[in-house]
Amino acid sequence: RFSNKNHKRNEFNNNISEKIMKKIFTIFIALIFITALSFPQEKTQKGNIQKLISQMTLEEKAKLVVGMGVNFQGAPPSNEPAVGQILDKVPGAAGSTYEIPRLEIPSIVLADGPAGLRIAPQRNNSNDYYATAFPIATLLASTWDTSIVRQVGSAIGNEVLEYGVDIILMPALNLQRNPLCGRNFEYYSEDPFLTGTIAASMVNGVQSNGVGTSLKHFVANNQETNRNNINEIISERALREIYLKGFEIAVTNSNPWTVMSSYNIVNGTYTSENHDLLTSILRDEWKFKGFVMTDWFGGKDAVAQMKAGNDLLMPGYKQQTESIISAVYKDELDKKILDKNLENFLGIVFQTPVYKKYNYSNNPDLEKHAQICRDAATEGMILLKNSDETLPLKVNGKIALFGNSSYSLITGGTGSGDVNEAYNIPLEQGLLNAGYKLDEKTIKLYTSYLKEEESKQPKQFNPFFPKPPIPQMPVQNIPFNELADNTNVAIITIGRSSGEFTDRKLTDDFLLSSVEQDLIEKVSYTFHEKNKKVIVILNIGGVIETASWKDKVDAILIAWQPGQESGNSITDVISGKKNPSGKLAITFPIKYEDVPSSNNFHGGDSVVYAEDIYVGYRYFDTFNVEPSFEFGFGLSYTKFKYENFKLSSDIFEGSLTVSVDVKNVGTTPGKEIIQLYISSPTKNSDKPKQELKAFQKTVLLQSSESQTITFKILPKELASYNTERSAWIAEIGNYTINIGASSRDIKSSLKFNLPTELVVEKTRNLLTPKSEIKRLFINN
Repeated sequence: RFSNKNHKRNEFNNNISEKIMKKIFTIFIALIFITALSFPQEKTQKGNIQKLISQMTLEEKAKLVVGMGVNFQGAPPSNEPAVGQILDKVPGAAGSTYEIPRLEIPSIVLADGPAGLRIAPQRNNSNDYYATAFPIATLLASTWDTSIVRQVGSAIGNEVLEYGVDIILMPALNLQRNPLCGRNFEYYSEDPFLTGTIAASMVNGVQSNGVGTSLKHFVANNQETNRNNINEIISERALREIYLKGFEIAVTNSNPWTVMSSYNIVNGTYTSENHDLLTSILRDEWKFKGFVMTDWFGGKDAVAQMKAGNDLLMPGYKQQTESIISAVYKDELDKKILDKNLENFLGIVFQTPVYKKYNYSNNPDLEKHAQICRDAATEGMILLKNSDETLPLKVNGKIALFGNSSYSLITGGTGSGDVNEAYNIPLEQGLLNAGYKLDEKTIKLYTSYLKEEESKQPKQFNPFFPKPPIPQMPVQNIPFNELADNTNVAIITIGRSSGEFTDRKLTDDFLLSSVEQDLIEKVSYTFHEKNKKVIVILNIGGVIETASWKDKVDAILIAWQPGQESGNSITDVISGKKNPSGKLAITFPIKYEDVPSSNNFHGGDSVVYAEDIYVGYRYFDTFNVEPSFEFGFGLSYTKFKYENFKLSSDIFEGSLTVSVDVKNVGTTPGKEIIQLYISSPTKNSDKPKQELKAFQKTVLLQSSESQTITFKILPKELASYNTERSAWIAEIGNYTINIGASSRDIKSSLKFNLPTELVVEKTRNLLTPKSEIKRLFINN
């Protein structure tokens, strides 16, 4: 019996052991399968790419990292196309890359597009290839709404896909350092956190279609004057905290396919030739996985660009290819570096629609996208002033429309940020569509004047440069008293346009022209004499002076440059169909001289960023300089109440949670933007009074409805960059969280203590100026 029991026990144990081993084996196989799904796919692709590279000739390698050039008179000779390669597959696109048919490596197409896809609207056949002109970046940032920006991005990405483009050259996220930068309309904000957050949403929206984006211009392309040669001298701290931070946020939160290096020099080295910037920071610190390309004709030295980690030279010309080949032969360029550039480039090529043989339709849903354009524009318009509830405007009586832009709205900027759209809606048409009555005499005066002036403009012009603006109609031509008698309200539209290659001017641009000042003065005087209201619409791409005239009018609406549905979008807000919920992403100064970079903008061959970290509201708030309208400002047709402020702890131990209830206490449904700023201890280093660290836009709140907004604060929100220690450090001490409706409309301040210093991230000493900068400090 005893022997039999042992036998059964052993048999039982063996069965158990076998079952356990089977389970272990099953788990082991599952782990292998999971691992195969998680890692080897990337490893296998890398192996395939390396195998392809090993099969290339040196000439093929060199041609693959240099674009196919551009087709215009005077352009440098480009690479000779491979057999069967079709140039200008998408007419009007910015460029394309070399193909190697024998290795099944296709040519990819790249096109401009900060406000929508920029391609030629017509081709050899009778079909139209129009794209949607979406609102400019400044307007999108003014929405403070990541969801609507992602919708815009998704619509743009669909057009990119269906028109046969692989990568769109956007978003542009240089900071609006100075109001006179000609490309500010392409950029989001003066604040890096807002910039990076909005840009990441745009990238995620576009790339959800299986096409790529290109973050640009990396870094500090903050002026157009002498942009190809200007040496910008910037402290490492300012670079890290202000000019690089938005790019870092976008890279880490959206994984863009590509990054475009800028034209300019930073601290003595072209950005496209700067290894510290393109490799040490972008790849090693931020873990960027895509490829880097130059801006068109950017930089000087093709070999230095390859060594720096600039993987693709655009638009490309033959001399660059020859330089690369020669450098390899002379051992001036290591083949391993060139192979790494190719590996970065091909890793993205294999994700493109052309590689996957997508059958594009040339027929995106433009009607649907136009509605997205119209809705997004209303979300970013900002009500700056609204005395005695001038707006919304009832549909009765008659409107007198003044200003050239009332009849010819500026939908977007010029240059590579322009879009070839099928139509655009002027304000006149938008108002009529909504049932408003317009004074016919005013319409006749302006349309006749504009027609005559347009006939005097040059017939031929470069599409990258705007036609000269038509001067405002002289005020002596306008019968103000008669119009004030026969109409019920006046609307004056002030328009501004700018673009690539040139910066804006102070006179007649940042400042209103004498005719515009007279127009506001005379309209306001005559209409107010009759107890009638005056509304100003700012159809602008960037900051203008407002302090000298804002008290003369009853309401001011910044419409920005709202895209092709401009007139309808503006009317949606004026009529009250949409409650304005946008807020300023840039500070409006009282005078230009109040801008911290006003004394060091442009320059000759170099410009010193003496204001350092004190850009925008960081300067105005810290140095107590009164703005005309502060960062984050914006009115609504309703009122909001902030209450029940809560902080999870008054001691920071890894993280904190902040919550607030926002209630609509008015009678009109509306949205509010809650902004969270942090003030840090300043014992060990100079710091701004406060910095934006979080924001959220509410849902559409009905009257008496409230929403609880919650923010989570992590160590990175507390850290400043310490140059001496090459680290992001949160200083020990007391911190203040300011929650408000703008940078100066703070509803509550909550305090907490950080008991021990936190070294949030260690870096290396990079991008340092070659000479000491006399920087702006709080105590000087």
